[in-house]
Amino acid sequence: MASRERALDSNVPGDFFVDSSCIDCDTCRWLAPTTFDRAGEHSRVHRQPDDDAERFAAELALVACPTGSIGVRERHDLEAASAAFPLVVEDEVHHLGFHDEASFGAASYLIVRSASGGGNVMVDVPRWNDGLARRIVELGGARRLFLTHVDDVGASARWAKFLGAERVMHERDAVAGVERELEGVEPIELEPELVVVPTPGHTAGSACLLWRSKFLFSGDHVAFSRSRGHVYAFRDACWFDWRVQLESMKRLARFDFEWILPGHGTRCRFTRDEMKEQMRRCIEWM
Repeated sequence: MASRERALDSNVPGDFFVDSSCIDCDTCRWLAPTTFDRAGEHSRVHRQPDDDAERFAAELALVACPTGSIGVRERHDLEAASAAFPLVVEDEVHHLGFHDEASFGAASYLIVRSASGGGNVMVDVPRWNDGLARRIVELGGARRLFLTHVDDVGASARWAKFLGAERVMHERDAVAGVERELEGVEPIELEPELVVVPTPGHTAGSACLLWRSKFLFSGDHVAFSRSRGHVYAFRDACWFDWRVQLESMKRLARFDFEWILPGHGTRCRFTRDEMKEQMRRCIEWM
């Protein structure tokens, strides 16, 4: 729980605040940008919510925060915000919320599909939450659990056991017990409309998942930069090889998609043609 005694001086006065336990994961800043921004090496409240929609977005950020660093001075019923996850992004894709400190607050997602269509797919994992687990089961559980890279495995073993899901991961990043390990750098079709695109660079075994040539789940390979105004990669958080990551980005740019849904960083949506231009600009920047 956030502590009023540790509230950051950079917060504007009012109900919501961020305390010094913040790890600067960026979750609150893209979930509720009208309330939270960055000051130094922490998030902060730069503006108090002005209406119900902004207040609810700030409550979603509070629930999702991996370190419990967001607090309120007034009484809030957070049941609605907690129950909002899994939160629809678009079509069958849901944001799971409940970010986990073990993955430095990475976002995770659920693709909801019919059993005849192959069943649901979880992409990376949230921290464990009983209510969230029940709601995922109500949506059909998950047949597969795709892990984008080794940094974000978090509580994947617990989720896989609970859901009876097969964990899928590239062999160069695979952790003990993963049921299916993928190889090489060529695209791998898990089933129709569900394609793994190996993208080594951030880590040796980083990989993206492409659903319906529309949604790209990118892990820590690529995201949108609000400050730069274009799609980019994390140069300061490249743990394996930047040149390898650049080549991976060039291969990825051959695919069509509209959404980039990263583990870290801001998600974005463009038309396919606009996304092609964004990827070209990203490669040029790299």
